[in-house]
Amino acid sequence: MTERLVDVGRGITLAAEELGDPNGIPLVLIAGLGQQLHSWPDDFCALFVDRGYRVIRFDNRDVGRSTHARFRPAKPLAMLRGRLDPEQYDLGDMADDTVGLMDALGIESAHVVGISMGGMVAQSVAARYPERVRSLTSMMSTTGARWVGRPALSTFRLMLAKPAIDQSEFAERAVRMFRHIGSAGYPFDEEHIRTSAAIAWDRDPKPAAGTGRQLAAIIKSGDRTKELRKVTAPTLVIHGDRDRMVNPNGGASTARAIRGARLKTMPGMGHDLPRGAWPALVDMIDSHVQAAAQRSVA
Repeated sequence: MTERLVDVGRGITLAAEELGDPNGIPLVLIAGLGQQLHSWPDDFCALFVDRGYRVIRFDNRDVGRSTHARFRPAKPLAMLRGRLDPEQYDLGDMADDTVGLMDALGIESAHVVGISMGGMVAQSVAARYPERVRSLTSMMSTTGARWVGRPALSTFRLMLAKPAIDQSEFAERAVRMFRHIGSAGYPFDEEHIRTSAAIAWDRDPKPAAGTGRQLAAIIKSGDRTKELRKVTAPTLVIHGDRDRMVNPNGGASTARAIRGARLKTMPGMGHDLPRGAWPALVDMIDSHVQAAAQRSVA
C-alpha cells in the first residue's frame, strides 16, 4: 500500500492509495460523507485483492489529505434554504475529480463502487462518463429526490451536534453515531470505530468544515433522478433494511431510476460495513463485476 497525492486537475489534489496487482481488474471505491479512504477497511479491500483486483481508494475533496476548499460551509438553516456560497461545488464536480484520478492513474475504465454520498458520486460518474464505467455498484445511497432516502429524525439530531474539539471527543461522537446508524443485525465493533476515528483525526483534524461543504454539495445537486436514467453500465444497488442514515427507500428509488438495475436488500445491515457482512458483500460485487465483464465480451 502506497498513499500518494495525485493532481486530478482544476486545482484539486486527491490522496489516493492503490492495492493489489497493478494489472488486476480496476475497482474504484468512493467513500461517503466526511469519510476518508480508510473507511474502506484494509481487510475488506484485501478480499478483493485476493480475487485479482487492483483496488483504488481515496479521500474525496475536503476530507483527509485531499484539497480542502477555503470558503466557510453554509450553516444548516441556510443550507436547507439553498443559500450556498458561490464557490460551492456539487456532486458532478466530485465525479470529475474521480475521473481525473482515473486519468492520472492511467485507468481507461473501471468498476466503480460508491457508498452513501460516494454512491451518489459513483452514479454521477456512470451517468456523465459512461465509457469510463464497466459496472456500477451503489451502496446505501439515494437519488436526491426529496421524499426518499431521508435520515431518521433521531439521526438528524445527532448530525446537528456541535463539532468535536479534540480527537477523544471525535471518537466518542463516532461511536455514538455508529451505534445509532450501524448494523443492528451484526456485532458492534467499538474498537474499530475508535481506531478509525483516531486515524481520521490525525489525517484531518477538525473535519467539520469539509464535511459541511460535502453535505452542501449533495443539497446543491438536488434530485438526480433524470440524470440516473442516463446510466448504461450494469448496476447493482445494495441497501441495508436497518439504515437510519439513508432510508432504504432511497436504494429502491435508485434501482427504479437506473434501467436494468438490480436491488439487493441486506437484512440487519445499517449504514456501515459490518465485518460479518463482508463475505456476502464481496461475493455480490465480484459476481456483478464478472457478469458485467461477460456481458461486454458478448
